[in-house]
Formats: sequence, structure tokens, C-alpha cells
Amino acid sequence: MIDNDVIERDGRPRALVFDLDDTLAPSKSRIDRRMAGLLAQLLRRVEVCIISGGRFEQFDSQVLRHLEVQEDLLPRLHLMPTCGTRYLSWGDGTWQEIYAEDLDPEEKVRIVEVLRRGARELGLWADITWGEVIEDRGSQITFSALGQQAPLAEKTAWDPDGSKKASLREYASRWLPDLEVRSGGSTSIDVTRKGIDKAYGIEKLLDQLGTTQRTLLFVGDRLDPDGNDFPVRATGVPCVAVSGWEETADLVAAVVEWLDGARADCPYTVLPTP
Repeated sequence: MIDNDVIERDGRPRALVFDLDDTLAPSKSRIDRRMAGLLAQLLRRVEVCIISGGRFEQFDSQVLRHLEVQEDLLPRLHLMPTCGTRYLSWGDGTWQEIYAEDLDPEEKVRIVEVLRRGARELGLWADITWGEVIEDRGSQITFSALGQQAPLAEKTAWDPDGSKKASLREYASRWLPDLEVRSGGSTSIDVTRKGIDKAYGIEKLLDQLGTTQRTLLFVGDRLDPDGNDFPVRATGVPCVAVSGWEETADLVAAVVEWLDGARADCPYTVLPTP
């Protein structure tokens, strides 16, 4: 447990920030009904942000279509697709894009060439895939070894120790030193402009909310040094590691009770800042 003074505002966070895949829902899957209900409860109490490597369409299919919340609560929900390289908020009855750090066409061509060449040279180019292997997400190029729609069991079995992703990330980093190359999901590598990652998205969210790091709480499943959530830890925002959506759901339920004063103890343990 942590002391309440670690987070400002009487020890209670002003906003909770979540990764999506394997934090709010299984990879590329819709959120569970329990999670949908808990997010609705949370939105009635604090601001909520989702920041993940997927496109807005993934946020929509996995989360937004399954939330049952009043429209007047939607301005409290902040969406940051493609690892914070884009930001959308609710206004005038629709999701409006506030910013997008899109890659130049020349950069995209170079990134695709490097990822394709590296995957082939390293023996990581799969013969059987499900959907696009290299996807242009505008502000991010994503390599998914088995394709965007690969079954969860196949993705889990492909690289259990992370060594395959690490080898491709190292390869691409050597050939793309002016860009940001990082591990994404269980089978993916993400490439964006230099310095544009989840830490960048968090700083943008802080500006939008007009608040400080200690009033946020970030929840993610890849806060290890090789994970795409790791940059958030360096921002000074308190971070909590989870191993799956079920653990996140239990955490959110406890936080709701804490915010309501139904429990006195702080219901999470924060990771140290690296």
C-alpha cells in the first residue's frame, strides 16, 4: 500500500489512465460486461483516459460500443489511440480529433521497407497470417507478426519470452535511428516519430486537464522495461501493474469503493519511478 499523500487531491486520483489490450480487455477483443459496468461507474466519479497502440476503430469496437453511459459523461472520457500519437475527446455529439502526429509519406515507406526486410532476414515473416502484417495507422506503423486478427492463442504462443520482438526491434532501431521503435503487443512492433510515445500522450493529457502528474493513476500490463507502457513510469505519474483485465476489474471496483469512502485504505501499490 502507499501513503495517501503520494497522490494529490486528498489522496484520491483525479483521473485514471488505462492501457487497452490485456489491461481492459483480452487482445483485440471486446471488454467484458463487468468491465463495461465498472468503467461507467468510474466515469461518474473521475476522468478516464484510454491510451493504447491500436487505432480509434479498435477503441470503438472493443470499448465504446459496449459502454452504457449517459452522453453528458462522455466528455470525461479521453481517447489516445496509437500510443498517444493521437487524441480524441467528445464534443458536439461526436469524437473530435484534437491532434495527430502523423508520419510523412517518405517516413512511412522507409519504415515499411525496414520492417519487412528485418522480419524476413530474422526468419520472423510468417507464412500463415490473419489480416494485415504491416499496418499504416497514420501516426504509427505497426508490424504484427501473425496479422492484426490473429487468434489470441496463436499470438500468445508465438513469442512467449519476447526474444523475437526484441530482435526485430533492435534491427529496426539500427536502421531507423531518427524514429521511435518499441515493442507493442504480444506479436507487434510500433514505429512513430522520435519522442512520441505513451509518455508524450500523458503530458498532453496533463495539459488538457490542467493538472499535475500526481493526480493521475496509470494502469497497464506492460510496465516492464521492454514494454510499451514503460515510458509512462518516467513521467512521474503513479503506475500500477496488472496481469490481465480481471485484475484491472478488481482494482477498479476497489478504487470506486475508495472514492466513495466505503474503504479507508488505498487499494493499489505503485511501482517505483525508474
